[in-house]
Amino acid sequence: MADVIKTATRDAYGKALVELGQTDDKLIVLDADLAAATKTGIFKKANPDRFVDCGIAEANMIGVAAGLASAGFTVFASSFAMFAAGRAFEQIRNSLGYPHINVKIGATHAGISVGEDGASHQCCEDIGLMRTIPGMTILNPADDIEARLAVFAAAKATGPVYMRFGRLAVPRVFDDSYRFEIGKGVYLNRGADVTIIATGLLVERAIAAVELLKAQGISAALINMATIKPIDRDIIMDAAKTTGCIVTAEEHNIIGGLGSAVAEVTAECCPVPVLRVGVQDVFGRSGPALELLEKFGLNAENIAAKAKAAIALKK
Repeated sequence: MADVIKTATRDAYGKALVELGQTDDKLIVLDADLAAATKTGIFKKANPDRFVDCGIAEANMIGVAAGLASAGFTVFASSFAMFAAGRAFEQIRNSLGYPHINVKIGATHAGISVGEDGASHQCCEDIGLMRTIPGMTILNPADDIEARLAVFAAAKATGPVYMRFGRLAVPRVFDDSYRFEIGKGVYLNRGADVTIIATGLLVERAIAAVELLKAQGISAALINMATIKPIDRDIIMDAAKTTGCIVTAEEHNIIGGLGSAVAEVTAECCPVPVLRVGVQDVFGRSGPALELLEKFGLNAENIAAKAKAAIALKK
């Protein structure tokens, strides 16, 4: 059996920036004193004259990014998700969102898989925060292949984009034939009994859940939802019509993230049972990343259990 390729999406982010810099001489990358961790240091090494370390001043970094983008530069601003989405929320809202400025935010170290850094750094609220900003695009790739494509798609998009990357190395889900499009969910498996809609790190675990269910005679569809906003309403409605119940899976608070976005669509257009796998409205804690994922139920077994519970709720 071939070795499973595992790469952190933050690594793919750094490498993709270098690729972009080779074809876009107006690309500028900003960081808030975390270049080694966010992997923007890879770009800094290749293009030191187009990299700016803004120091531990995330709010100011967003203001600098807005100014550079207004002057016609392609700007990527990076920090940990907790600081990018949390500490700089006002500046993102007022300096990027309100005037619809073309800045791309690369937020790394999202979710509880940050591990030993603990609850203060484990941002499970960032998608919810960014979803409230009108015109904000939110991308949460599942693996390094999708992360690279998401960076290139973000660079071409108009307006602010929030990209969510992880610290933990994760198995590869896609291959080089994969085509990414902002705003589009993708079926990874077709099924008749229940649909699982997963994003980010939980996609690989949802794939395992589909296999667990198959062994029990349950046919589960699986959708990869890398774009949280704008959410793919058509594929959600198709899932509701086809299977009659949905389970969402995300490394984020169940409030405000993918689960909320899917539930909003179904409530408005196609009411079906929707159960959510995610962090259950609690703070994280310090510990090894893989152990934390198990402790908080972000695993294949819990996704499969929720799928069976959702099936039981169908009328």
